[in-house]
Amino acid sequence: MLQGLTGWHLVLVLAIVLLLFGAPRLPALARSIGQSMKIFRSEVKTEPKDDDATSDVAEAPTAKKTES
Repeated sequence: MLQGLTGWHLVLVLAIVLLLFGAPRLPALARSIGQSMKIFRSEVKTEPKDDDATSDVAEAPTAKKTES
């Protein structure tokens, strides 16, 4: 999907980002993205591997109600 990209494409994307956000806001934007990635990684690592909770959620939509 991304095999056709060259260095010029990267330069063009960086120029557009610079025009949209401006030079003063880029360091704050990069810092925010870095903090978000750090929080995401820590949440993925600490996610409990409880199979009972996921199986209850998966079974709930398939349960059929019997009508009398």
